[in-house]
Amino acid sequence: MKIALGCDHAGFELKRLLAPELEKLGHTVVNMGTDSEAAVDYPDFARKVAEAVARKQADRGIVVCGSGVGASVAANKVPGARAALCHDTFSARQGVEDDDVNVLCLGGRVIGRELAFEVVKVWLNAKFSNAERHVRRLNKVLAIEREYSGGK
Repeated sequence: MKIALGCDHAGFELKRLLAPELEKLGHTVVNMGTDSEAAVDYPDFARKVAEAVARKQADRGIVVCGSGVGASVAANKVPGARAALCHDTFSARQGVEDDDVNVLCLGGRVIGRELAFEVVKVWLNAKFSNAERHVRRLNKVLAIEREYSGGK
């Protein structure tokens, strides 16, 4: 799987640790920045990751900021991105299986390294269920997105 991986300065350390773990699992990592702990703005990197996923340049994306909240808010502004902040394996799995989440947001100042690795593994292994009720609900979410993005 091709994974777009981005962060702000607060998420840099966790991103630095995640990249080789993703590669060990056989995934291709597309570095979307930032590449240091110098202060930057999380919306810039959340947008890059979300756009890569929405444009099908990556299969899924991961964004790490301080809490994960800002990255989630910003990534969800990109039509086609369905971002979720997950700091537990249940939400990570359920988010993909039920809601077809394609961008995972993590808080570099919130989640520990080992738990982050577990959350990422579970999230990457999860598949959208295609259950009728989940397809119906996803279609409603997509309809809201179309309505508020000019019907495109």
